[in-house]
Amino acid sequence: MADADKYRGQIFLHRGNLTQARLSYEQALKEDRLADSPQALSDTLGNLGNVCAMLGDYSEAERCYHEILEIQRRQKDQSAIGQTLVNLGNLQAEVGHSDRARAYYLEALDILERGKDDRALGILYSTLALQEAATGSTDEAIANFTRALELHRAVGDEEGLATTYSQLGKTFLKAGRRGQAEKCLNNASEHFIKLGNEPGEAAALRLLADLYEQAGNRESAIRCLERVVAFDVRYGLPQHTEDMAGLKRLVQGDV
Repeated sequence: MADADKYRGQIFLHRGNLTQARLSYEQALKEDRLADSPQALSDTLGNLGNVCAMLGDYSEAERCYHEILEIQRRQKDQSAIGQTLVNLGNLQAEVGHSDRARAYYLEALDILERGKDDRALGILYSTLALQEAATGSTDEAIANFTRALELHRAVGDEEGLATTYSQLGKTFLKAGRRGQAEKCLNNASEHFIKLGNEPGEAAALRLLADLYEQAGNRESAIRCLERVVAFDVRYGLPQHTEDMAGLKRLVQGDV
Protein backbone atom coordinates (compact mmCIF):
# COMPACT_ATOMS: atom_id res chain seq x y z
CA MET A 1 0.00 0.00 0.00
CA ALA A 2 2.90 2.36 0.76
CA ASP A 3 4.22 1.83 -2.76
CA ALA A 4 0.89 2.93 -4.22
CA ASP A 5 0.93 6.11 -2.12
CA LYS A 6 4.51 6.81 -3.19
CA TYR A 7 3.56 6.35 -6.82
CA ARG A 8 0.62 8.75 -6.41
CA GLY A 9 2.99 11.20 -4.73
CA GLN A 10 5.32 11.06 -7.73
CA ILE A 11 2.45 11.61 -10.16
CA PHE A 12 1.08 14.58 -8.20
CA LEU A 13 4.58 16.04 -7.91
CA HIS A 14 5.15 15.68 -11.65
CA ARG A 15 1.86 17.48 -12.28
CA GLY A 16 2.79 20.27 -9.90
CA ASN A 17 0.06 19.41 -7.37
CA LEU A 18 2.26 19.77 -4.30
CA THR A 19 -0.57 19.62 -1.76
CA GLN A 20 -1.79 16.23 -2.97
CA ALA A 21 1.81 15.01 -3.31
CA ARG A 22 2.38 15.89 0.33
CA LEU A 23 -0.75 14.05 1.45
CA SER A 24 0.32 10.95 -0.50
CA TYR A 25 3.82 10.95 0.97
CA GLU A 26 2.45 11.52 4.47
CA GLN A 27 0.24 8.43 4.08
CA ALA A 28 3.18 6.43 2.73
CA LEU A 29 5.25 7.57 5.71
CA LYS A 30 2.71 6.19 8.19
CA GLU A 31 2.94 2.81 6.50
CA ASP A 32 6.75 2.88 6.24
CA ARG A 33 7.00 3.49 9.99
CA LEU A 34 5.22 0.16 10.54
CA ALA A 35 7.61 -1.71 8.26
CA ASP A 36 11.20 -2.66 9.05
CA SER A 37 12.93 -0.86 6.20
CA PRO A 38 15.12 2.11 7.18
CA GLN A 39 15.94 2.80 3.52
CA ALA A 40 12.27 2.99 2.51
CA LEU A 41 11.57 5.26 5.48
CA SER A 42 14.52 7.50 4.57
CA ASP A 43 13.42 7.72 0.93
CA THR A 44 9.86 8.69 1.85
CA LEU A 45 11.06 11.25 4.38
CA GLY A 46 13.28 12.71 1.67
CA ASN A 47 10.40 13.04 -0.78
CA LEU A 48 8.16 14.53 1.89
CA GLY A 49 10.87 16.94 3.02
CA ASN A 50 11.48 18.11 -0.54
CA VAL A 51 7.76 18.71 -1.14
CA CYS A 52 7.40 20.58 2.17
CA ALA A 53 10.37 22.77 1.21
CA MET A 54 8.73 23.57 -2.14
CA LEU A 55 5.52 24.44 -0.29
CA GLY A 56 7.44 26.78 2.02
CA ASP A 57 6.89 24.65 5.14
CA TYR A 58 10.55 24.83 6.11
CA SER A 59 10.11 23.66 9.70
CA GLU A 60 8.49 20.38 8.58
CA ALA A 61 11.09 19.94 5.83
CA GLU A 62 13.84 20.45 8.42
CA ARG A 63 12.24 17.87 10.72
CA CYS A 64 12.18 15.34 7.86
CA TYR A 65 15.82 15.97 6.93
CA HIS A 66 16.98 15.64 10.55
CA GLU A 67 15.22 12.28 10.86
CA ILE A 68 16.84 11.16 7.60
CA LEU A 69 20.20 12.22 9.01
CA GLU A 70 19.68 10.02 12.07
CA ILE A 71 18.94 7.00 9.83
CA GLN A 72 21.91 7.69 7.57
CA ARG A 73 24.29 8.07 10.50
CA ARG A 74 23.17 4.72 11.90
CA GLN A 75 23.82 3.21 8.47
CA LYS A 76 27.14 5.13 8.18
CA ASP A 77 26.24 6.24 4.64
CA GLN A 78 28.68 9.13 4.33
CA SER A 79 27.69 10.27 0.84
CA ALA A 80 24.01 10.35 1.77
CA ILE A 81 24.83 12.22 5.00
CA GLY A 82 26.65 14.85 2.96
CA GLN A 83 23.67 15.30 0.63
CA THR A 84 21.25 15.67 3.53
CA LEU A 85 23.49 18.27 5.18
CA VAL A 86 23.40 20.21 1.92
CA ASN A 87 19.58 20.05 1.97
CA LEU A 88 19.59 21.39 5.53
CA GLY A 89 21.95 24.16 4.46
CA ASN A 90 19.67 25.05 1.56
CA LEU A 91 16.72 25.36 3.95
CA GLN A 92 18.66 27.71 6.22
CA ALA A 93 19.76 29.78 3.23
CA GLU A 94 16.16 29.98 2.03
CA VAL A 95 15.00 31.57 5.31
CA GLY A 96 17.96 33.95 5.42
CA HIS A 97 20.09 32.19 8.04
CA SER A 98 23.33 32.40 6.06
CA ASP A 99 25.63 31.53 8.98
CA ARG A 100 23.68 28.36 9.79
CA ALA A 101 23.56 27.46 6.10
CA ARG A 102 27.32 27.86 5.80
CA ALA A 103 27.89 25.65 8.85
CA TYR A 104 25.88 22.83 7.22
CA TYR A 105 27.64 23.34 3.88
CA LEU A 106 31.10 23.18 5.44
CA GLU A 107 30.23 20.01 7.37
CA ALA A 108 28.93 18.49 4.13
CA LEU A 109 32.07 19.63 2.32
CA ASP A 110 34.30 17.79 4.76
CA ILE A 111 32.30 14.56 4.40
CA LEU A 112 32.00 14.69 0.60
CA GLU A 113 35.69 15.47 0.15
CA ARG A 114 36.63 12.43 2.26
CA GLY A 115 34.33 10.33 0.09
CA LYS A 116 35.63 11.93 -3.14
CA ASP A 117 32.07 12.51 -4.38
CA ASP A 118 33.14 14.90 -7.14
CA ARG A 119 29.69 15.38 -8.68
CA ALA A 120 28.12 16.40 -5.36
CA LEU A 121 31.19 18.48 -4.48
CA GLY A 122 30.90 20.45 -7.71
CA ILE A 123 27.32 21.39 -6.86
CA LEU A 124 28.27 22.25 -3.28
CA TYR A 125 31.19 24.49 -4.27
CA SER A 126 28.84 26.36 -6.60
CA THR A 127 26.32 26.74 -3.78
CA LEU A 128 29.00 28.10 -1.43
CA ALA A 129 30.18 30.48 -4.13
CA LEU A 130 26.67 31.82 -4.69
CA GLN A 131 26.33 32.50 -0.98
CA GLU A 132 29.69 34.29 -0.92
CA ALA A 133 28.81 36.34 -4.00
CA ALA A 134 25.55 37.42 -2.35
CA THR A 135 27.41 38.66 0.73
CA GLY A 136 30.06 40.53 -1.26
CA SER A 137 32.91 38.06 -0.73
CA THR A 138 33.85 38.24 -4.41
CA ASP A 139 37.33 36.69 -4.29
CA GLU A 140 36.11 33.71 -2.27
CA ALA A 141 33.15 33.28 -4.62
CA ILE A 142 35.39 33.29 -7.69
CA ALA A 143 37.73 30.73 -6.10
CA ASN A 144 34.85 28.38 -5.28
CA PHE A 145 33.18 28.79 -8.69
CA THR A 146 36.54 27.93 -10.26
CA ARG A 147 36.87 24.83 -8.08
CA ALA A 148 33.31 23.84 -9.00
CA LEU A 149 34.18 24.11 -12.70
CA GLU A 150 37.15 21.78 -12.22
CA LEU A 151 34.91 19.19 -10.57
CA HIS A 152 32.10 19.53 -13.15
CA ARG A 153 34.70 19.05 -15.88
CA ALA A 154 36.17 15.98 -14.18
CA VAL A 155 32.81 14.18 -14.05
CA GLY A 156 31.49 15.52 -17.37
CA ASP A 157 28.62 17.48 -15.81
CA GLU A 158 27.53 19.67 -18.75
CA GLU A 159 24.63 21.21 -16.84
CA GLY A 160 26.94 22.08 -13.97
CA LEU A 161 29.48 23.62 -16.36
CA ALA A 162 26.85 25.72 -18.12
CA THR A 163 25.27 27.02 -14.92
CA THR A 164 28.54 27.66 -13.10
CA TYR A 165 30.14 29.48 -16.05
CA SER A 166 27.04 31.71 -16.12
CA GLN A 167 27.21 32.39 -12.38
CA LEU A 168 30.94 33.07 -12.48
CA GLY A 169 30.48 35.39 -15.46
CA LYS A 170 27.85 37.34 -13.52
CA THR A 171 30.23 37.62 -10.57
CA PHE A 172 33.05 38.89 -12.78
CA LEU A 173 30.66 41.37 -14.41
CA LYS A 174 29.58 42.79 -11.04
CA ALA A 175 33.26 43.12 -10.12
CA GLY A 176 33.92 45.11 -13.31
CA ARG A 177 36.16 42.40 -14.78
CA ARG A 178 34.57 42.44 -18.23
CA GLY A 179 37.16 40.40 -20.11
CA GLN A 180 36.84 37.45 -17.75
CA ALA A 181 33.07 37.88 -17.59
CA GLU A 182 32.77 37.78 -21.39
CA LYS A 183 34.85 34.59 -21.61
CA CYS A 184 32.77 32.83 -18.94
CA LEU A 185 29.42 33.90 -20.39
CA ASN A 186 30.40 32.78 -23.88
CA ASN A 187 31.46 29.43 -22.42
CA ALA A 188 28.11 29.22 -20.60
CA SER A 189 26.25 29.94 -23.83
CA GLU A 190 28.17 27.22 -25.68
CA HIS A 191 27.41 24.63 -23.00
CA PHE A 192 23.71 25.58 -22.92
CA ILE A 193 23.62 25.21 -26.72
CA LYS A 194 25.20 21.76 -26.41
CA LEU A 195 22.51 20.83 -23.88
CA GLY A 196 19.72 22.26 -26.01
CA ASN A 197 18.76 24.45 -23.04
CA GLU A 198 17.60 27.65 -24.73
CA PRO A 199 16.13 29.34 -21.61
CA GLY A 200 19.52 28.81 -19.94
CA GLU A 201 21.24 30.26 -22.99
CA ALA A 202 18.89 33.25 -22.80
CA ALA A 203 19.99 33.97 -19.22
CA ALA A 204 23.66 33.99 -20.26
CA LEU A 205 22.93 36.17 -23.29
CA ARG A 206 21.10 38.75 -21.16
CA LEU A 207 24.26 39.16 -19.11
CA LEU A 208 26.36 39.37 -22.27
CA ALA A 209 24.05 42.07 -23.59
CA ASP A 210 24.57 44.07 -20.37
CA LEU A 211 28.32 43.59 -20.69
CA TYR A 212 28.41 44.76 -24.32
CA GLU A 213 26.19 47.73 -23.56
CA GLN A 214 28.47 48.78 -20.70
CA ALA A 215 31.44 48.50 -23.05
CA GLY A 216 29.70 50.62 -25.71
CA ASN A 217 29.40 47.71 -28.16
CA ARG A 218 25.79 48.36 -29.17
CA GLU A 219 25.72 46.00 -32.16
CA SER A 220 26.81 42.97 -30.10
CA ALA A 221 24.31 43.85 -27.38
CA ILE A 222 21.54 44.02 -29.99
CA ARG A 223 22.49 40.62 -31.45
CA CYS A 224 22.34 39.05 -27.99
CA LEU A 225 18.96 40.56 -27.14
CA GLU A 226 17.46 39.65 -30.52
CA ARG A 227 18.23 36.01 -29.78
CA VAL A 228 16.94 36.36 -26.21
CA VAL A 229 13.63 37.85 -27.39
CA ALA A 230 13.17 34.92 -29.80
CA PHE A 231 13.59 32.52 -26.86
CA ASP A 232 11.18 34.63 -24.76
CA VAL A 233 8.48 34.18 -27.39
CA ARG A 234 9.21 30.48 -27.92
CA TYR A 235 9.07 29.57 -24.23
CA GLY A 236 6.82 32.30 -22.82
CA LEU A 237 9.61 33.55 -20.55
CA PRO A 238 8.54 36.18 -18.00
CA GLN A 239 11.33 38.61 -18.97
CA HIS A 240 9.84 39.20 -22.44
CA THR A 241 8.52 42.72 -21.80
CA GLU A 242 11.75 43.87 -20.18
CA ASP A 243 13.88 42.30 -22.92
CA MET A 244 11.78 43.92 -25.67
CA ALA A 245 12.12 47.32 -24.01
CA GLY A 246 15.88 46.90 -23.76
CA LEU A 247 16.16 45.81 -27.38
CA LYS A 248 14.02 48.74 -28.58
CA ARG A 249 16.14 51.17 -26.60
CA LEU A 250 19.35 49.81 -28.10
CA VAL A 251 17.99 49.78 -31.66
CA GLN A 252 16.84 53.38 -31.31
CA GLY A 253 20.23 54.34 -29.93
CA ASP A 254 18.91 55.51 -26.53
CA VAL A 255 21.97 54.38 -24.57
